[in-house]
Amino acid sequence: MAPTTRSLAQRGSPFLDPGPVTKANSLALLHLSRDNLEPVYLAQTAGEHDGYAEGVVVNTRYGSYPHSSMIGIPWGTQIRASKVDTGSRGRKRKRPNGDDAGPSSDGTPADTPAETETPEPPQNPAKQPVATTSGFIHILPPTPELWTLSLPHRTQVVYTPDYSYILHRIRARPGTVLIEAGAGSGSFSHASVRAVYNGYPDRDGKHKGKVFSYEFHEDRYRKMKKEIQDHGLEGLVQLTHRDVYNGGFLVDGESPKASSIFLDLPSPWEALPHLSRQRPQSDKAENGSETTEEDEKPWVSPLDPKKNAYLCTFSPCIEQVTRTVSALRRLGWVDIDMLEIAHRKLHTVRDRVGLNLPYDRSVNVSAKDVDEALGRLTEIEDRLRENSRPRAGADAMDDDDDIEADDNNITAPASTAEASSARPWKDGRLVTRGEPEIKSHTSYLVFAILPREWTGEQEAAALAKYPVGETGHIVGALDKAARKKERREHLESLKNQGSRKARRNEGFERLAKISETAV
Repeated sequence: MAPTTRSLAQRGSPFLDPGPVTKANSLALLHLSRDNLEPVYLAQTAGEHDGYAEGVVVNTRYGSYPHSSMIGIPWGTQIRASKVDTGSRGRKRKRPNGDDAGPSSDGTPADTPAETETPEPPQNPAKQPVATTSGFIHILPPTPELWTLSLPHRTQVVYTPDYSYILHRIRARPGTVLIEAGAGSGSFSHASVRAVYNGYPDRDGKHKGKVFSYEFHEDRYRKMKKEIQDHGLEGLVQLTHRDVYNGGFLVDGESPKASSIFLDLPSPWEALPHLSRQRPQSDKAENGSETTEEDEKPWVSPLDPKKNAYLCTFSPCIEQVTRTVSALRRLGWVDIDMLEIAHRKLHTVRDRVGLNLPYDRSVNVSAKDVDEALGRLTEIEDRLRENSRPRAGADAMDDDDDIEADDNNITAPASTAEASSARPWKDGRLVTRGEPEIKSHTSYLVFAILPREWTGEQEAAALAKYPVGETGHIVGALDKAARKKERREHLESLKNQGSRKARRNEGFERLAKISETAV
């Protein structure tokens, strides 16, 4: 059951301000296990629902949990499973005429909806849930990180290790206008709206952070639109159903004035010409072909003319990266670089090293020092000499059995075990091992910057406000020849002065005057 748009508009998005406690008609995430999260919309019912006397109930492998037990409690609370009363759930409804088979009196088949429908019982107050002795879950507030792990997958999603670095590189901060092409499952959309959020839009005319998202697939567009409404992000995320390869990034013919761009597209080089500050030269113009009416319209750039534009493309193949970089260079983008994120989590443990522990699990069977290696070699040579002697009878066989038993039961001395329990460094050296499985997307990230335009009038205004070369005592204001000439004149003036100490004091006084002037 999804909440109404009106209720979310009044209280805001749970992703941005969930509040201290859970609320009805709001999204919550049920933490079932380490890798199992289930999103639910908490509903407050007045009576029986779907056969449950306790109202709306969530059934999991860890028990049943009525929504009424999850509303109005602090986030992160542990919730015990409840004994739910199914009531009439699953029971076969009786027909009005009392006959279980055959047609009705008016000739209508007995299994038609007209005969099976019964009037709904009056709504009674929901039954209070009774907790059981086993089974529990935790209820967590929705965040982009948790939503990435629990959202319904419509496409391959962008995971947290990737989008956290992407948002940093494209300068997404409060108040930024961001363009996202390829909404997909909405993982990056929820993360980016939190990064640019600095208030809901109002009529005061102040600049507010916003995400302009574009999706080509109609079914994914409808589902993503519904999620944005349910999560209270309508004023912060504007979703458009469009093919950006041909339609561009304008919204109702106006520029979003974006400064951060993220393209998760199969062919990002086809959308790059629409992200220019001036109309890019087309192949028709180069071949001398006639221009169309679309080419004669005034060019409107979707980028902010007063800021640099920071771009990131998300491509799984190196061939896509090659074509994207070629298009970026042709269109004037600079600082182009490509990288791949290989996320690993390291565990620090102590590893025991030594030949006296050959049968322990995860032990590096090698000598920890030279003395142990020499002792081991001496022991092997002594046993070899002992076994090479001729033996006869049962005594020799018993001796061999004793030797084999000693070889198979090599243990550390009691004193070593006691010292190991008291001194942790006796357990071995500190080593790090990587965790093999961490959710991340294997793709190549291409970053680039498109500088803002700088006209001649802006250059003249900057020179008038910040004059260059007309002030003194500025490092770099003089060329090499002028600095040499100034140094010679200074040395000539020092010849007629006193001792070195006097000249040093004079230098200190001159530096003090320069410091006072600068202050």
